[in-house]
Amino acid sequence: MVWRCIDFQRKDATENMAIDEAIFHETIKNNKPPTIRFYGWQPAAISIGYFQDIEKEINIENCTAAGIDIVRRPSGGKAVFHCHEVTYSVIACHQEEAFTPDILGTYRIISSCIINGLSLLGIKAELAETGRILPGSDFKSSCFSMPSQNELLVAGRKICGSAQMRTSRGFLQHGSILMDFDPLKASSFLLPMLTNAQLQQLKDSVAAINEEIAAPLDENEICTGLKKGFSAVLNEKIIEGTLTQAEEDLVKILKHKYANLRWERGKKKRPFANFF
Repeated sequence: MVWRCIDFQRKDATENMAIDEAIFHETIKNNKPPTIRFYGWQPAAISIGYFQDIEKEINIENCTAAGIDIVRRPSGGKAVFHCHEVTYSVIACHQEEAFTPDILGTYRIISSCIINGLSLLGIKAELAETGRILPGSDFKSSCFSMPSQNELLVAGRKICGSAQMRTSRGFLQHGSILMDFDPLKASSFLLPMLTNAQLQQLKDSVAAINEEIAAPLDENEICTGLKKGFSAVLNEKIIEGTLTQAEEDLVKILKHKYANLRWERGKKKRPFANFF
C-alpha cells in the first residue's frame, strides 16, 4: 500500500485542525490509505484538549495580548503551546494492518516510527513506560508537564506530546515534536502561573531537538528524517501528496467550527458526530 505524506506547511490554528479533521473524514468515508502530515503554526498558538475548561487552564488575557491563537482540538489531552516545533498527524482506517485496534498499541507503533526518525537526526529517544507528573507541582494543564505511557523521552525528558481521537471506523493522532523550548514563555499562556522552582522543574523535564544536537536543523530536515522513520518501521512506501478537492472543500466548512472554542458543547462528547 502507498501512503500519502503532506509535507511541512505553516497554517493558522483553525486551518490546521480543520485539515486534520477533513483528512480523517475523507479517509474513512472512502476507505483510503493512511495519511501522514507535517505542519507548523502561524501565528503561534495554544491548542487545548477536547475536554479541557479554557477558563480554568488558559490565560486568555496573556494570549490575546501576545497575538497567540487558541483552538480546541478534536483529540483529548492537555494544552500545548505551538511555536518552534514540528507537528505531525497520522490518519488511518481501523482495518489498516499496520496498526493495532487499541489506543496504546497505536501510540506505541507511531512512537516507534518517530524514535526511528529522530535516531536518523542523531537523537536517542525511548518510550515512556508509565506516566508521571512533575514532582512538587500542580501544573497539569500543559501536555509537556506529564509524559504519558508510550510517549517519547530523551534522557528522561519529554520531547513529543501526542493525543488521539478514535471512532468505530478510524483514528486521528497528532502530536508536537519540540525544536526549541522556552518554559517561561510557554507557561505564561497557561494556568496556574508557575513559581521559579516550578519553571526550573518544567525546563528540566522537557527536551527539544535543537538542544540535543550540535547544529540546529530546520523543519524540512526534521520532517525528512521523520518520514524515513515511518517508512522504515512500517515497511510502507510513502509518497508526497496534497489535499484532494473534497478535503479542501471540507476544510472551508470546518474552519468555521474550529473558530468557536466552545464547538464541543452539546455534542455529547463526540467531536465528529455531525458527519456520521
